[in-house]
Amino acid sequence: MQAAASREPRPPSPRSVSMLPIQAVRSGTAMPHEARGGSRCSTCSMRAACMPSDLSASEFAKLDAVICTTRPIRRGETLYRSGDTFQSIYAVRAGSFKTVVMHRDGREHVTGFQIAGDALGLDGIGSGKQNCDAIALEDSVVCIIPFAQLEAICREMKPMQHHIYQMMSSEIVRESNQMMLLGTMTAEQRVATFLLNLSKRFKARGFSAVEFHLRMTREEIGCYLGMKLETVSRMFSKFQRERLLDANGKTIRIVDAQGLAQV
Repeated sequence: MQAAASREPRPPSPRSVSMLPIQAVRSGTAMPHEARGGSRCSTCSMRAACMPSDLSASEFAKLDAVICTTRPIRRGETLYRSGDTFQSIYAVRAGSFKTVVMHRDGREHVTGFQIAGDALGLDGIGSGKQNCDAIALEDSVVCIIPFAQLEAICREMKPMQHHIYQMMSSEIVRESNQMMLLGTMTAEQRVATFLLNLSKRFKARGFSAVEFHLRMTREEIGCYLGMKLETVSRMFSKFQRERLLDANGKTIRIVDAQGLAQV
């Protein structure tokens, strides 16, 4: 999952897919499947979130030659589906996504929310197939990183290789934390942890840690946290009564971060 009222631009208009202050990607009422030349790691405002910080100008030039394709995704559209052949990983350049797996009975289970600076598709490396669906929560843009070319670059650039290892490690840690959250925490603790995690991620990207807009629905949050919609809504109301946060629709303002952490 996709920042604060003081710093986040307003939701995109029908003619724009940019949500964050990023380099412009081809715009218009029609969104091409891919747009070449719109992505440059060396000038992207999100590079601190998804690239190593110690790359030289020449190393960034090599990356620019590989990551030269962006793809806009409309809200509700799928970037890739479970079972698709793995060829690339994706960096969220603007917007937000959810990853989901489908139960045999057709029920959807949300496995994660990705915001600008996050990576998508890493779970396909092992099997050569994507293991989930990645669906845009809003009009979004991703940078397409062909994995075969990325592997070649990693052999030349050790900082990039180490960064990929860190990304994979972070995924393992995230899944472990999710198992602990679902297995040991109360409903109140799950929602508090979810909000504090989002706050931390927004802050790391230079946005407000106390006020942000939730791009996912309460039902999707419940699906991610293993809770019913009614329970999620009840927890938000409880935190609001206790003056831990203000919730105005999807806009959240954390009033007492320390109190929320003590939950």
